[in-house]
Amino acid sequence: MFDAKLRPAIDAMLKPVGQQLVRWGITANQVTVFGGLMGLAAAVSIAFDALLIGLGFILVNRLADGLDGAVARASSASDFGGYLDIVFDFIFYSSIPFAFVLNDPANGLAACFLIFSFIGTATSFLGFAIIAAKRGISTDARGKKQFYHLGGLTEGAETIMLLCLMTLMPSYFTMLALGFGVLCWITTAMRIGDAFRMLSSD
Repeated sequence: MFDAKLRPAIDAMLKPVGQQLVRWGITANQVTVFGGLMGLAAAVSIAFDALLIGLGFILVNRLADGLDGAVARASSASDFGGYLDIVFDFIFYSSIPFAFVLNDPANGLAACFLIFSFIGTATSFLGFAIIAAKRGISTDARGKKQFYHLGGLTEGAETIMLLCLMTLMPSYFTMLALGFGVLCWITTAMRIGDAFRMLSSD
């Protein structure tokens, strides 16, 4: 929901950092892998009840997720880089609810529902991207990406806010997970509707 509005400002801030990393010989894929490791470190920290440390790793993960794109744009973007980025993103997103279950098994049902809901948003997003690439449909509304990004109520910015709130208010995990899961299904329905309008012309 907020990604399209935030993306131009974020890209402008990260552009000089990305250019400097390129000058130091750091590649976009290296930044992506580093970010992925920070995401897993966040999950491990949360599982062992070090929630504020986990929050710190979440923020580093998200910073790396922005920087890998800035590095790619300052050098040369690759299809594998775009693939690696989205794989690490979804592993990270699902690892945090799982970590909260390891932290407290009472979170299990809400975490399962949230991860189930993530599958809805992920498949409706990636499925459309595959067909959009086949048809040559593109957009820069959420920045220059390797594939088409459909919008919705629960995009990257909203998911980051959710994960941060969970670490800051763990006693509200169930409420946050269930509420966000419902929003994910609304997003999935919206994306299916958008896909119908854009792809059903044949």
